[in-house]
Amino acid sequence: MAGAGWRAWPSDLGERPLVGRDEATKIVRESLVPAEGVGYVTRVEVDRTDGHLASAINEEADFRGPIGDDEFAEAEAALGHPLPAAWREYLQSDSWLHSGWLEKSGTYISLHSPREMVELHDAWRDTVAAHPGIAIIGGDGSREQLVLDLRQDPAPVLLADLASEGWETTFPQAADVGELITRVEAGTFTINFGTDSL
Repeated sequence: MAGAGWRAWPSDLGERPLVGRDEATKIVRESLVPAEGVGYVTRVEVDRTDGHLASAINEEADFRGPIGDDEFAEAEAALGHPLPAAWREYLQSDSWLHSGWLEKSGTYISLHSPREMVELHDAWRDTVAAHPGIAIIGGDGSREQLVLDLRQDPAPVLLADLASEGWETTFPQAADVGELITRVEAGTFTINFGTDSL
């Protein structure tokens, strides 16, 4: 696309360059991410007469490849707690969702690498200090963050606002990170802003 000035699909896509989201996700996760380390599922309107783009390119999802042990070790040293094994397994899988719209629930979610988590801990210093044992693992693309309470085993997934003053002002999202991953991968995860019971 870059070679066409971001105005047309590459010619090597054959007769059928348009694919549905499920097929695009499969191609990205099984082919592109293992080869390139990152892949995007996008949505765009294309003029069928000449193949030129007829709308803005919208990112639907961003998938990433496996995170190395060294990045986990650095994050765990900074946190002073080990991260759950299910989280490590997910982020070290061939392809994991970094950010995007979940197709079935329509929820936007971002998930953080260990390095991104440490950067957020530095930026959210006051909030982190009010939540002993916190690990910021994701968010809603705005000021709400998905966090783990690492003081518990298994660590529950909670929602914390930038202005949260402690654990009592967070909202449950999943019993543990394994449940969160299952719901994210199924596309059914929705964010509980304190109005829903789990």
